[in-house]
Amino acid sequence: MQEAAKLFGSQGFDATTIRDIAAAAGILGGSIYYHFSSKEDIFLAVHSAGIESITAAVLSAIEGIEDPWEQLEAAAVAHCKALLSSGELPVLVSPYYSESLKGMRDQLIDQRDRYDKIIAGIVDKLDLPPNINRSVFRLHFLGALNWMPTWYRPHPDKPPAELGRQLVAMLKH
Repeated sequence: MQEAAKLFGSQGFDATTIRDIAAAAGILGGSIYYHFSSKEDIFLAVHSAGIESITAAVLSAIEGIEDPWEQLEAAAVAHCKALLSSGELPVLVSPYYSESLKGMRDQLIDQRDRYDKIIAGIVDKLDLPPNINRSVFRLHFLGALNWMPTWYRPHPDKPPAELGRQLVAMLKH
């Protein structure tokens, strides 16, 4: 799956073929069908692994933290580190995929929902002004996190963890 993720990340979903994936993995083209029935199934498996990686990182980061703002910061830091330290994962959560993956939209949303519920649980506990819609707050938070790969370039002054901390600081004040 790592080779598939790299190819989807570098070439995009539409341009990546089963033959490309098999060649990168060092197997015969037909062998891939032993594990996956289509390119879409491969993408869904790669996407699922990426979402699970971020989810596990966030759950580990927030464990034992009681304060909701501290939980949100820990979640943002873990999300940024997991998302921005992977060469292929950012492209897999990119909004640019929405057109080419329309047929898989429901499955991709299902994969994302568990993570979304974790963040919603944190946002529900935040001490926010009554005029702030928590759903909109959550969507802005997740949108800001998931958009970072489109502009982020590694730099010593902007490590992924600091970007997560800064995002929560801006939302809090």
